[in-house]
Amino acid sequence: MIVDTQGQALSVLSKLAQADWPDRLKVRKSFEKLVYSGSRASFRLAAGGTSNKPRAAADDLFDLSLTEEQQMLVDMLQSFALEVLRPAAHGADAEAHVPAALLNQAHELGLAHYGVAEAQGGLAGECTVLSNALIAESLAQGDFSLAAALLVPLSAANCIRRWGGSAQQAAWLPAFVSEQGAPGFALAVTEPGVLTDAGQPATRARKRGKHYLLDGEKALVIAGLAASRLIVSAQAVDGPALFIVDAASKGVCRRAEPGMGLKACGLTRIELKGVKVSSDCRLAADGFDFPAFLDYSALAFCALAVGTAQAALDYVTTYCNERQAFGEPISHRQGVAFMVADIAIELDAMRLLLWRACARAESGLPFRREAYLARLLCVDKAMKIGSDAVQLLGGHGFTQEHPVERWYRDLRSLAVLAGGLHL
Repeated sequence: MIVDTQGQALSVLSKLAQADWPDRLKVRKSFEKLVYSGSRASFRLAAGGTSNKPRAAADDLFDLSLTEEQQMLVDMLQSFALEVLRPAAHGADAEAHVPAALLNQAHELGLAHYGVAEAQGGLAGECTVLSNALIAESLAQGDFSLAAALLVPLSAANCIRRWGGSAQQAAWLPAFVSEQGAPGFALAVTEPGVLTDAGQPATRARKRGKHYLLDGEKALVIAGLAASRLIVSAQAVDGPALFIVDAASKGVCRRAEPGMGLKACGLTRIELKGVKVSSDCRLAADGFDFPAFLDYSALAFCALAVGTAQAALDYVTTYCNERQAFGEPISHRQGVAFMVADIAIELDAMRLLLWRACARAESGLPFRREAYLARLLCVDKAMKIGSDAVQLLGGHGFTQEHPVERWYRDLRSLAVLAGGLHL
């Protein structure tokens, strides 16, 4: 078994060494370090070495330092975000879709591997929540909307790995790490209406023999039009549940639902009218916890907000130091300096709450309170950071010459989205 595992790892390394896409994406150096470190850890594991368990922390504290592998992952994805995503973001926003070439590049990065367990050929071990949050945060430094769209396959894999039964995992997860890639998925959780509660879906699932009939409506579904599979939340007799639905099924009606932000995500309104779904397509993990599913989703959007807020801070800091008024940089003015400092303070608070919730989730501790606090703060402060970034650029912030107006529009989505992504 050890020999087989090491042989497979060497085969993967050989293929990666011959690949040209890391050069095209300008991430060769960071990627080679990440692969080397990850393969080294895999060989240690195959040889019976120590497993990757959460680091212990005394007195309910958590470790803020990243592992070597996490830091290299962040470095690689930040490079991809700044050099590939950010230049493409304006065009994707204007055309309201993600370019196919960008989807192919993201597939080559293998992000979905971090949502697939090692038994199915992926990279997801015991500690994945923080690493997934770091992936989302890093990509969002390029663009919130593009990052959200590119993270949908990883989110779908996480859902199936975490909430699917063993047979469902074996049937669906290997496709996510295949060369062809998994069929397009989308998470349909948010519902239209005033003061809707994602924890109590209005969509109904009625049991009929070996099938369910789904009726309801989902709103603001990320990448919903392009998806061939939908992970739908619905209220069954025994409580909320998740169903994998063929998007081509009779009774599924989809239409574009453009919003003020997240334009590149392909937001979609989906109607379900008597959609027939096999009982085998209900995610059936032991101890399914629907509130925890929503908490993981909240953390995913918090991670995107943190990454975009970091991008805004970096952008306005450079702008304010370079922008001259009355013979000196505008950052010398207290009104400007204090506003930038407030952004940095609130950003650190958002990140700390996010990482703390992720650390507790990885350790198997209750994290609902921490996830709620993280989302509460991110919904409030991320929108303010976006607004302040526009304000700091003055009239330029209102124009599309700078990306801050787009970040502001995207950050406002946190207040209305639920369950569209999953860490």
